[in-house]
Amino acid sequence: MAAEEHVAEHAPTAGEYISHHLTHLTSRSQTGIADFSLSNPVFKVDSLFWSIVLGVLGCFVLWRVARSVTSGVPGRMQAAVEFLIELVDTQAKGIVHNEASRKAVAPLALTAFVWIFLMNAMDLLPLDFIPGIWKLIYGGAGHDPEHAYMRSVPTADLSTTLGMSITVLLACLYYNIKIKGLSGWVGELFSAPFHAHGVMAVVLAPINFLMQMIEFVAKTVSHGMRLFGNMFAGELVFMLIALMGSVGFGSFGGVALWVGQVIAGSAWAIFHILIITLQAFIFMMLTLVYLGQAHDKH
Repeated sequence: MAAEEHVAEHAPTAGEYISHHLTHLTSRSQTGIADFSLSNPVFKVDSLFWSIVLGVLGCFVLWRVARSVTSGVPGRMQAAVEFLIELVDTQAKGIVHNEASRKAVAPLALTAFVWIFLMNAMDLLPLDFIPGIWKLIYGGAGHDPEHAYMRSVPTADLSTTLGMSITVLLACLYYNIKIKGLSGWVGELFSAPFHAHGVMAVVLAPINFLMQMIEFVAKTVSHGMRLFGNMFAGELVFMLIALMGSVGFGSFGGVALWVGQVIAGSAWAIFHILIITLQAFIFMMLTLVYLGQAHDKH
């Protein structure tokens, strides 16, 4: 009886359960969704680990398919990769008209799609599966639950998505300078979007520069926030569904609630397949659009 009361006393509430699953395994103590401290930066070990592992896995799969390509009837994996490559190449040709640039831009877009898709797909794993394994490996059952922090969906971390969008920004800056020349791009920063001549060109130059900076920042932030917001929301829905099932296990009369959790979880997982694919496609398309705009002269 005393043991049961002890377990019940330490059973997490719904808020504690969600808060625990939203906490990253970091290099130091941290609270909040993001920490941009430069003096003592936070390394989100779980996001870094899964991002690298899934990136290597995606490259390995593409490499294996490329090594085993046949001229005959392709297998399922080869057919899927060929379809994906044709899709990206077609979109790149319609957006980036510089053939030399497409040799680098198209593979970049393909890598972004595959990488983001794999990171998003981690959301389909059972919510407590990886954290549970991590807890057993790290400290065994009954170890301090603080060491069971492990978020396995890197794209539900704002640091990851903003890092990717900043990478796209740097690529845009590179192609702006490469295509237009440094002087041409700097001149464009002060002349577009309000093109003027004479005295008005001097008057509008600071406004043009400010508008250009706002555009770069808005594109980068929205690019990363869109992916993060959708994946973070999807992760929260899985947590709420899991809580519904835990309530069902907690009482004899809650069997129907547990069955409902299984049905709701399965339905949301099936729908979520569309979301994870769509978000990877949108990020890839915006990457192509922004890099295409970097080639356009105003």
